[in-house]
Amino acid sequence: MKFVDEARIWVTAGNGGNGSASFRREKYIPRGGPDGGDGGRGGSVFLCADASLNTLVDFRHKRRYAAESGRKGGGREKSGRSGENLEIRVPVGTIVTDVATDQVIGDLVHADSRLLVAQGGEGGIGNVHFKSSTNRSPRQFTPGTAGDSRELDLQLRVLADVGLLGMPNAGKSTLIRTVSAARPRVADYPFTTLYPNLGVVRIGPGQSYVVADIPGLVAGAAAGAGLGIAFLKHLQRTRVLLHLVDLAPPGGEDPVASVRMLEREMQHYDPALLSKPRWLVLNKADLLSPKEADSRAREIVAALDWANHEWFLISGATGNGVEKLTQRLMTVVAQARSQGNPSINAEPPSEGEDMPNSESD
Repeated sequence: MKFVDEARIWVTAGNGGNGSASFRREKYIPRGGPDGGDGGRGGSVFLCADASLNTLVDFRHKRRYAAESGRKGGGREKSGRSGENLEIRVPVGTIVTDVATDQVIGDLVHADSRLLVAQGGEGGIGNVHFKSSTNRSPRQFTPGTAGDSRELDLQLRVLADVGLLGMPNAGKSTLIRTVSAARPRVADYPFTTLYPNLGVVRIGPGQSYVVADIPGLVAGAAAGAGLGIAFLKHLQRTRVLLHLVDLAPPGGEDPVASVRMLEREMQHYDPALLSKPRWLVLNKADLLSPKEADSRAREIVAALDWANHEWFLISGATGNGVEKLTQRLMTVVAQARSQGNPSINAEPPSEGEDMPNSESD
């Protein structure tokens, strides 16, 4: 299954049924009078958040959805049958925007929540409602009204407590494999992560949080270099960002310059990302001796003026320092939840669940 996080669909609610202009016709009742019933209401269209879905790929194959129209009213004051509502399942975390007005209709951040996106038409009125002492044989009735019809833009933003940010090959996928049951691709070349991956970190009974790994960024991402910045939106709901930095990059790149570059790309995309709690995680400490790794880490922290902020020295491959990081994250996430932080309110995916990667189709 491909990971698709954007789609456009056209939804049409059902029309209301027409009212009926009918007269009672029975033996021995020559003047039965009007008995036309009302038309049925048209079905409405709802979007329903489904925790079992994690991609919008279904909307690449079907783009138009229509609810059932109401039926016409009948004689003997019989109302027409109302049309069935249409419920369209979407992943939790889907933002719905009206294309014509560019207004956000809703944000489905809760599992099983429903959002009305197209209201069904009202049923027409039958002629029985027009009778009076001066109008004993009314032939008036009203037609049903048309249901709403609109084009919708769907954008999926994955729900995660912690987001991993960094250059290609900074070790984000290795870290998420170490701390969770997610199994993204890991290789010794850049851009092995092509789509976001989710992993659940379980600290203990009733203690867990969700980590999101997005493709790495390179200089010029805002202008379309590399994989661009399309996946940065998946970090906008997170509580904490972990900025992973390769302690000893093989190409000799300056880790400090890499951090500053990514900060500029984040500023260009959404300045609010820089206001989120962001921790510096110096990774791949296993490639250096313990003394060299500690010395190199402190040099980077000093150059970035990060001494008064959270920073960690870890090895995602061996697990050294990872437990301290995950325990600290659990404490911060639990505090945010207790304070009602609305960044994420949906149930996390089950153990081992991860977003589709580039190998699946």
